[in-house]
Amino acid sequence: MQNKNENAVNVLQELNQFVNDRIEGYKHAADLTKNPAHRSFYNKLIQESNDFSNEINRTIGSFGGERQDGTTAKGKIFRGWMDVKSTVTGSDEESIIESNIYGEEWAQKAYNDALDHKAELPQSVISMVEKQKHASEATCEQLKQMKESVD
Repeated sequence: MQNKNENAVNVLQELNQFVNDRIEGYKHAADLTKNPAHRSFYNKLIQESNDFSNEINRTIGSFGGERQDGTTAKGKIFRGWMDVKSTVTGSDEESIIESNIYGEEWAQKAYNDALDHKAELPQSVISMVEKQKHASEATCEQLKQMKESVD
């Protein structure tokens, strides 16, 4: 049977793959957008995501685990699909924002999956995951507002 530290490491390593997908997704969006305000927003989200990843990796290390710097296979496939889509249809702002909304909804699912293990996690980990999840929810709402403004 695993102890709380091992459970925390496993949950956080998996979660950090999704956070790293978030970083790559916003880098991709910043490269594609032609709107300077959107690019600035995406760059802010890249920094926020880097901060989240660093926080997760510090916590993993404090429990004796190895850093998680990789991304998910699904994220890689999605970014590849976005490249194909932008080549065929162009990189319009609405489709970039829609992709980011999808990515944030996916990130929230990853946070929820991590929180499904609350009984196995230290309170400090639960608090960190909840804080990051709330930030993701706020970002998703901002993206939805951005989408409405470009319609």
